[in-house]
Amino acid sequence: MTDLPGCPIDELADLVRTGALSAVELATACLDAIEEREDELRAWVRVDAEFTLDQARRLDALSAGERGPLHGIPVAVKDIIDTEDLPTEYGSPIYAGHRPAEDAEVVSRLRAAGAVVVGKTVTTEFALFQAGPTTNPHGSSRTPGGSSSGSAAAVGARTIPLALGTQTAGSVVRPASFCGVVGVKPTFGAIPTRGVKPCSPSLDTVGIFTRDVAGAAHVLPVLTGAPLRGVADRDPVRVGFARTPEWHLVPAATRTILEQAVTSVAAQLEVVEVDVPFGGLAEAQTVIMQVESTQALAVERAKHAAQLSTTLRAVLRAGDHMAWAYQAARGFVDRCRARLPDVFAGVDVLLAPGVLGEAPPMAEGTGDPLLCRAWTALGTPAVSVPGLTGPAGLPVGVQVIAPPGQDELVLAGAHQIATIIAPRSEE
Repeated sequence: MTDLPGCPIDELADLVRTGALSAVELATACLDAIEEREDELRAWVRVDAEFTLDQARRLDALSAGERGPLHGIPVAVKDIIDTEDLPTEYGSPIYAGHRPAEDAEVVSRLRAAGAVVVGKTVTTEFALFQAGPTTNPHGSSRTPGGSSSGSAAAVGARTIPLALGTQTAGSVVRPASFCGVVGVKPTFGAIPTRGVKPCSPSLDTVGIFTRDVAGAAHVLPVLTGAPLRGVADRDPVRVGFARTPEWHLVPAATRTILEQAVTSVAAQLEVVEVDVPFGGLAEAQTVIMQVESTQALAVERAKHAAQLSTTLRAVLRAGDHMAWAYQAARGFVDRCRARLPDVFAGVDVLLAPGVLGEAPPMAEGTGDPLLCRAWTALGTPAVSVPGLTGPAGLPVGVQVIAPPGQDELVLAGAHQIATIIAPRSEE
């Protein structure tokens, strides 16, 4: 195989676990791919080649009975997530060289399953809006999205098969869409956030980036502790096409390609249009996120204000002014969540826009998370499925959503939809 880092995770896991491919060979292939792309991509804060190979050598020495479900699989860790043996800097000069005392729980679970931590990927400042240096693997003048920019770009550039990200507004779904990869934001709370720098605790969700949905389904049980059936082992899903209250803000070109995708899906699966009565929910999520971010970063603001970006200081000031609306916003989210059974009545998953279009130029920021905000606020699992192409030839993903707690269902639905709109990625 000439493109090991771009191969499906379940295939790689079988090869390494059976000894047909060594963990060292796979790690070396990823390190070579990173070196080849990194000058342009700038996805990584830190890669430690010798540390990576040491982990791989130890794994190769294990007996077959000691090999876990992710034995030898290289993983990138967003630099908002603590790692004991690599610095974690949270995208801020305040924490330059910071060494956490222990791994985040999600990293511990990956290591226990046999994954090889290759390094830390670029995050926006404290996982908010100040962009880092990472470029889009499909066009270096374009953003990869934020805040999980490095993780999405590293997988999109086929330098590594698996990466961790986080989502508080749209920081998994949006960069996955822009970079042409699968991004999974599970149900809120499904993956523990201990050891993840808080941004907005009632919204923060750990997610993953992979090349295909089957790979994500192989990884997710390791992180959640909940077993999943194979994504192919389910009856055809019933799909609700949800234009969402923000449909009028979606550019005409994006609306057209989404509608064409829905037509393709409807040729093979049952599809009906579903009304989503959540006007104002994106605005409520914004209030909650900004107020909680102001609280979460109170120490950094008080002691290191000069080292915060102008962008972040503006976000925190806005949070100060929104405090009066916080409880009302939380109450509105709760009322909308109570209406989810009505939204999903008669359908298994929703198919909805996830982004307003292709990745914008780097100078315009990391893109608007508008179309993800409501689903993040509601805590629903969401998957960005790649396969569509915008007018400039750049990737555009679609968003597949299921009710809270239905992570197995959302992956099954995403897999079935992916086999229609992006069949090569799910072969």
